[in-house]
Amino acid sequence: MKDYLVKTITKDNQFRAYAITAKETVNTAQKDHNTLSASSAALGRSIVASTLLASSLDKSGAIISTKINGGGPVGSIIVDSDSKGHVKGYIQNPQVHLPLNDHHKIDVGKAVGINGFLQVTKMLKGMEPTNSSVPLTSGEIGDDFTFYLAQSEQIPSAVGVSVFVNDDNTIGAAGGYFIQVLPGASDESITKLEERLRSLPMLSELLLADQTPEAILELIFGSDNLKVLEQIPVEFYCDCSKKQFGDDLTGLPIDQLETMLNEDHGVSVTCNFCESHYEYSEDELKEIIEIAKSKAND
Repeated sequence: MKDYLVKTITKDNQFRAYAITAKETVNTAQKDHNTLSASSAALGRSIVASTLLASSLDKSGAIISTKINGGGPVGSIIVDSDSKGHVKGYIQNPQVHLPLNDHHKIDVGKAVGINGFLQVTKMLKGMEPTNSSVPLTSGEIGDDFTFYLAQSEQIPSAVGVSVFVNDDNTIGAAGGYFIQVLPGASDESITKLEERLRSLPMLSELLLADQTPEAILELIFGSDNLKVLEQIPVEFYCDCSKKQFGDDLTGLPIDQLETMLNEDHGVSVTCNFCESHYEYSEDELKEIIEIAKSKAND
């Protein structure tokens, strides 16, 4: 099954509900960063949650950047995602493996920690970026995004995310759901939703059984109670390039660039998101320095 996200609304217009399957997307991140189990689960859940959040903007060209750092052993997690299903992310410490928790699951909460914040930056086309942050509540990612939406967006929501890591560190399953209460939703309907979410089988089990995003939402809301609005493909996508990094290098102090030229006779750059390497020769670095000097004189 290819990765995709489905957007729906309940036929009574009381809830909007999105769900995603993202096994290959998270698997790409695992391979690029060579993550071990705890790091894989933490990064993967962050990728799933960020993609769901970005898709809710319904804005062409909208981008969300999320940063999570709870003081746990995995360190910082950075994920950029847009409203078209493109996502990229990296984790500060990819080689974290921890003992299973009391439920015999990967202890994501311990890996991430709770002594920190979830920070969200929204970049909407034609508008200044907006920033908001909330304290981490559990480090389990889904709960933290739910709390963010309640505090910063002031919209009652539920976010569920799951990543299953195989014994060989490949990704067996990844996905999640995102539900928001719409204006006019009745207390009775909200209570029923809460009961259904509590009785829902474990998300990892549903994903491992190849349940589609639509099927998972039907388990929550009942069959024939959803109207599908849109399906979008999801992929790990990094738009880095040698030209882009070259442009970034022109913004460095000229003396720093000249030190690179004199001591290293070139420079090597690695993208944090996808681990792509870019080499700049001595002549290329000289050109970059000339451009930097030209900018400084403008």
